[in-house]
Amino acid sequence: MIQGIHHVCLKADTQENYTKAITFYTEVLGCSIKRQWDSGIMLDTGHGLIEIFNQADTPLDQGVIRHFALATDCVDDCVAAIQKAGYPITVPCKEVTIPSEPPFPIRIAFCQGPMGEEIELFQEL
Repeated sequence: MIQGIHHVCLKADTQENYTKAITFYTEVLGCSIKRQWDSGIMLDTGHGLIEIFNQADTPLDQGVIRHFALATDCVDDCVAAIQKAGYPITVPCKEVTIPSEPPFPIRIAFCQGPMGEEIELFQEL
C-alpha cells in the first residue's frame, strides 16, 4: 500500500523564517522548486519533497514539523486498514487541487499514528 515518504511538511511562523527556509533548502542544499502557490512551496530533494507552509504570525502548536505524508496509490485502502486496526482518521478521504502552476490534483486523508503523530496519506491523481 505505501510506496515511500511523499513529503515532510514544515510550517513557518514568520515571513522571515519562510524566506530563510526556502533559501536554506534551495541555495544551501540545492533542492529545486517543484511547485509553489500563495501559501506554500514544495521543494524536490530527489527522493521526496519538503513542503513549507507560509502561515506567518500563527502559533506553532504542533512545532515546526506539521506532519509527514506517505505516498500511496490508494488512499481509501490505507484508510480502511487504519480504521480496521482501530486508529483514528482525523481528516476523511477527499480530493483537492493545490493551486500551483500547473495545478496539482491529489487525494488525501489524515490519521493519527500510535504515538500521536499526524500522518497524511497522499495519492497523486
